[in-house]
Amino acid sequence: MGNLKEDYAKRVVPALEAKLGTKNKMLVPRLSKVVVNMAFGIVSKDDQKALVLDLQAITGQHPMLCKAKKSISNFKLREGMVIGAKVTLRGSRMWEFCDRLINSALPRIRDFRGVSNRGFDGRGNYTLGVKDHAIFPEILEVTASHSGMDITFVTTAADNAGARELLAQLGMPFAGRNN
Repeated sequence: MGNLKEDYAKRVVPALEAKLGTKNKMLVPRLSKVVVNMAFGIVSKDDQKALVLDLQAITGQHPMLCKAKKSISNFKLREGMVIGAKVTLRGSRMWEFCDRLINSALPRIRDFRGVSNRGFDGRGNYTLGVKDHAIFPEILEVTASHSGMDITFVTTAADNAGARELLAQLGMPFAGRNN
């Protein structure tokens, strides 16, 4: 599959119109943005920098660093410490990231049987957790700290069924998919 955005316009929109019974193309669910979040946990500053560079290589965009709002002594956390990074993808970078995720990264997971159906929030958004970010082909050198990431697909669908059908039409391999 070359370009996911062109595939969406040519194949997915007519299929969703027929499946969901909408008569207006503007009412067909579409992706608005993809948010990629990576929590650092307790790692050294060098590992944090390496994880930020990995996230930047994966998404093609500089991540925003997330800092702790409060100090929590039990977690050895101080106010202002960097605890994670996130990237919000829109437009062509979003489509390119989704294409790479669906077609090259997810099939590289060992013993992969599909993504969970439980990641929907009831409002048409889907969150997928990845345990190791090294599944992406952009990560050439594996760092000592294997960090996972959360990937949230924000759609314009009003419910879970519309969002699931949109992602399934785009090629998201759901576990136990029954069409």
